Amino acid sequence: MSASRRSGTTDELGPDEPEQPEREASDGSDLLAALLDGMDAALCAFDVDGVVTHWNREAERILGWTAAEAVGRHGFAGWAVRNADAEEVQGRLMGAMQAPGRQVHEFALLTKDGGRVLVRTQSAAVRGPDGKPAGLYCAFSEVHAQIDLERSIALSEALFEDASWGVVLVDADLRPAVVNAHAARALGSGRTAALGRPLGELLAQGVEELEGALTHVLAEGAPPAPAEIWVSVRTQEGEKRRCWRSGFLRLASPLAEEPVPLGVGWLFQDVTESKQGEQEAALLRFRSNQLHRAARAAAECEDPAEAATVHLDFALAGFADHGLIDRAAGGAVADSEAAAGAVRLVRIAETPSGAPGPSTLTGQAGLPARYAQGHPALQCVERTGSVRASVGSVPAEQAREWALARQWPADTVHALCAVLRSRGRTLGVVTFLRAGGRSAFERSDTAYAEDVAVRIAAALDLAGQTGE
Repeated sequence: MSASRRSGTTDELGPDEPEQPEREASDGSDLLAALLDGMDAALCAFDVDGVVTHWNREAERILGWTAAEAVGRHGFAGWAVRNADAEEVQGRLMGAMQAPGRQVHEFALLTKDGGRVLVRTQSAAVRGPDGKPAGLYCAFSEVHAQIDLERSIALSEALFEDASWGVVLVDADLRPAVVNAHAARALGSGRTAALGRPLGELLAQGVEELEGALTHVLAEGAPPAPAEIWVSVRTQEGEKRRCWRSGFLRLASPLAEEPVPLGVGWLFQDVTESKQGEQEAALLRFRSNQLHRAARAAAECEDPAEAATVHLDFALAGFADHGLIDRAAGGAVADSEAAAGAVRLVRIAETPSGAPGPSTLTGQAGLPARYAQGHPALQCVERTGSVRASVGSVPAEQAREWALARQWPADTVHALCAVLRSRGRTLGVVTFLRAGGRSAFERSDTAYAEDVAVRIAAALDLAGQTGE
């Protein structure tokens, strides 16, 4: 730059005095100032003599001292540090020029209004072209802010390493981006194997409900309460039905001026056993109430045979679609006769196979049911115990033929036969039938059917349907 320009005169520059180098230097200084002032951490720098050379806006925000007030001061003594602490603080800071790497310290600095702020500093030497220390920089932040950051990092690491519940970060495309060990086990895959895969490849059922919840969170935010989602997980042993109590959090970037969704934090816990226990308890209460109501209604029936149909009707609620009562032809039979397979069964009551309605007595006085050998009802009599049967996974036409061949309604796919016993003799069989869309009968269903069979058998015995 010419002397005339430095002195403030307006002499024009000659052709041999280009202005470009000055502009480039100015641009470099402006860029450095912008970078320093845009930092989230407070930063100051010292030359080799300990004089402050740089002071950014975050440092001004924390301590209140402006760059004009800070730059040019020798160390922190007398303005940013108490005199009693100045020597120690200065020694630690300047010692960073001779130490390798970064040095971390905690100091109590003074604000412009006389307050004290505990800060954590990271200091490192700035070396010149010859490799010798030319100064040092010192980045610092308030300790509580640093501790908050460390807590957040520690919490994240703990969730993804040691948490006893599943934690999955799902990206905006609804694919797992991070999976902790617990979630990987629940999904039946490794932590890296699940990353980037569509949820439909990990879950056989429940995908639509889960993806719907994730989409809602991305659009509307976290729901007010956890949601219980039933899913089927694909495993090497086959599909497993699980219930996951799930909480969702929308993740947004803290660096953007407006919230930018980064994905969803999905936390879940397996509550299958407790939910199954609740369902079983509720089902047991309902069935106990049905038995109680059936007993009270049957007690008002003048005809004991009608009381038997009342027990059958009450048992069907939530349990089966159809019910049949077959009695042993010729009266009650002894166990030896039943075991020999010489018993014939006669249909005496059944529920309508079309429109729903109460059971009716068929009035078939002595015409035996056309049950083929090996029929579940005949097996039930021979074994003096309950028998379950299902058509299995077959085409609809084959399922229809299977049901009709056993003298059952055409829509039947599951059956449960319970023997009717009274006074040590076999009176017949009660059969419960389920149509498509229902699950097969289980052991708990067998126990309930046997309870109903005891009451039906007592009513038939009282009605004299055994021929005595």
